[in-house]
Amino acid sequence: MANTVFQQGRIDVHHHIVPPVFREAMLNKGITKVAGAPLPLWSPAQSIEIMNQIGTQTAIVSLSAPGVYFGNAQEACDLARQCNEYTADMRAKYPNRFGFFAVLPMPLTSESCKEAIYALEILKADGIVLLGSTDGIFLGDSRFEELMYELNQRHAIVFIHPNLHETSEHLGLNTPGFILEFLPDTTRAAVNLITSGVMERYPNIQFILAHAGGFLPYVAWRVSLGNLMSEMNQNAPQGILTYIKRFYFDTALSPSPYAMSALKELVGTDRILFGSDFPFAPAPISHMQTRSLDDLPIFNDLDQYKIQRSNALTLFPQYKQLDEITQPRPIYQQESISNKLKRWMTQPIIAIAEKKRSK
Repeated sequence: MANTVFQQGRIDVHHHIVPPVFREAMLNKGITKVAGAPLPLWSPAQSIEIMNQIGTQTAIVSLSAPGVYFGNAQEACDLARQCNEYTADMRAKYPNRFGFFAVLPMPLTSESCKEAIYALEILKADGIVLLGSTDGIFLGDSRFEELMYELNQRHAIVFIHPNLHETSEHLGLNTPGFILEFLPDTTRAAVNLITSGVMERYPNIQFILAHAGGFLPYVAWRVSLGNLMSEMNQNAPQGILTYIKRFYFDTALSPSPYAMSALKELVGTDRILFGSDFPFAPAPISHMQTRSLDDLPIFNDLDQYKIQRSNALTLFPQYKQLDEITQPRPIYQQESISNKLKRWMTQPIIAIAEKKRSK
């Protein structure tokens, strides 16, 4: 089975680009680092070189933090469009080597809706990349409701990448943000998508969480205690763990036995996807983390095939080879009538629990 992965190639869902127009915009604003990591020099040829070295067939590329919004709405819209058209052209030039998640001018909701529709329907993007927070606003916020509606209508795949939230920038820690502060940004966004009711209202969106979901696998049970709070119970009526297990999680910068053991215990191996984080994780780190993932004893050959290829084909069947059989994409439903009845019967218990907690 491991040989099958090698012959057919990995599919990398966490692989970044730094288009020339984006690099120029960053440097013009004096931004040379992303959450403490140097803005890398990058070209499509460099991506293909590392892909060939580690056995990746296709990389679904995306723009990383801080996104395209720097305070000017028109500038953000123009930069998003230029980056998306650059990436679509790159995909056309290198067929089957690149797919892409389109960037949006977040947190501008109306403008982001327009760009999402253009990217998905005209450019045929494979999905959308959203930052966990933009300009201090987390995913799940009611200001983004229109965007969630449009993405749900189009059964979009959304890759959630962390950003450096403004509160993280004021902590005064010496640790670079990409090492630690990226992880709570992802975790907060994921939990907010659940507890705000977005995942219940818009079940057609498939979300992928970067970096093994931040802290989410470790704190999943604790977060699920929100089921005993009336507001969270109403917004996440099928149970918080149900929605947590609907996320996909990538392995980028996370292929340790500790992280992967927690993730496997939470969601099994059908929800884990390969991610390299190149070029922010340069070639030596990309090689190291790929070897680490390959050598994890908790995953057998079938697990490795799922993680490094076939799970991604469930979401992106357009990249399968002729002889491959893919699993159908998961279909989720909103709360059933029977579940509503069951939840109605538990409301007195929740009320008692809240009353005791308030004393």
